[in-house]
Amino acid sequence: MFSKLLTVAPGCDACGLSYGFADAGDGPAVFVMLFAGFLIVGLALVIEVLYEPPYWVYFVIFLPLTILVCLGLLRPLKGILLALQYRNRAEQGRLENQKSDG
Repeated sequence: MFSKLLTVAPGCDACGLSYGFADAGDGPAVFVMLFAGFLIVGLALVIEVLYEPPYWVYFVIFLPLTILVCLGLLRPLKGILLALQYRNRAEQGRLENQKSDG
């Protein structure tokens, strides 16, 4: 489904399906921020309450952890959203020109 880290391939190698419909937009990033933020901030709060470490410990632990969690979640969530677009036949919203009787 992907040709690079987050670049959607032009089509499926197995079945030939064109991914021209695929546009996840900012959806995956929003979900990654939601999930990763909940996980990282929750873990930081637990560590703060239990151990009260100095600030440098947060940088050493949570900066790499945040990067790994965000990069680890971004590609699967983008794939899920693209699969949901295909399954639900999602299309870009369009407004129809309606004539008013006036």
